[in-house]
Amino acid sequence: MRTALDSSVLLLLSQKQPGWQAWCSCLQAAANEGELLVSPIAFAEFSIAYRKVEDAEADLDLLHIIYDPITPSSAYLAGQIFLRYRRNGGPRLNLIPDFLIAAHASVQADRIAAIDRGYLRSYFPTLKILAPPP
Repeated sequence: MRTALDSSVLLLLSQKQPGWQAWCSCLQAAANEGELLVSPIAFAEFSIAYRKVEDAEADLDLLHIIYDPITPSSAYLAGQIFLRYRRNGGPRLNLIPDFLIAAHASVQADRIAAIDRGYLRSYFPTLKILAPPP
């Protein structure tokens, strides 16, 4: 089972924000079931906390997270869902990165490890969301 990681989880882990230990345990269990993936968009959002790309890559290597490029099918899905979002009256915000991360998980993985802000369940209803138990 392949698990894509959202930048919200990566940042929480790297900054050791509240709940990071539960997420670490959750991701260790997920890694036992299959690969952990990071899309270019999630990597870009996560990597701003680092001075050098090598430092960001080293932290991902420690967690055995694989950089996984976005396929045209994933990018297309993100665009189509963003179009539906806009047609439903969604404001033109910087949500396309969020849609790309979720579309990457939908097409190239089996689930996403994310702190859901509501759009995942609304616009990606079949995408499984991995989170630590409450």
